[in-house]
Amino acid sequence: MTDIARLIEVIEPEAKALGFDLVRVKLSGSGDERTLQVMAEDPATGQLVVDQCMALSRAISDRVDAIEEAGEELVRGAYNLEVSSPGIDRPLTRAKDYAAWAGHEVNISLSEPLDDHRKLRGELAGIQGETVTVDDRKAGRVDVPLAQIHSAKLVLTDKLIAATRPLDIGGVEEIEETLEEEKADD
Repeated sequence: MTDIARLIEVIEPEAKALGFDLVRVKLSGSGDERTLQVMAEDPATGQLVVDQCMALSRAISDRVDAIEEAGEELVRGAYNLEVSSPGIDRPLTRAKDYAAWAGHEVNISLSEPLDDHRKLRGELAGIQGETVTVDDRKAGRVDVPLAQIHSAKLVLTDKLIAATRPLDIGGVEEIEETLEEEKADD
């Protein structure tokens, strides 16, 4: 089984060296269809542009290759590396995310039920210490221990769109397919 904490130890310094904050590291899929997803952001913009994604992808690949060549297997078997920006309806993974996005609608899944609720949806009121507060549509105001949150994501609303800096899509038109991608398309 892949140790995500170990992957974070390897990936986070690469992101920091490029001036980025790591948002999430996640391994999904099975067999040869696995994806190692790395989300990061430039603290100045809250996003990554294409060139930044490519730079981080190369840095991660080089670091993982060096560690694995030295004998440590970080991820067993084949996988695809996907480096991306968190996007507008971003996941909330760090305590600072719950503070930064207070006032916006959120979907939260809990690792165990809290007052018979496994899922919450409503306005994020914020975070105090290790407790996240949500004004849930059904349950009212709910305080949730941060450790009990399995996953959380902003909901795409007009308010969120208005509060988000326009996404920079610069560099997209310059992406070229590699020979490997062209073969896969045939």
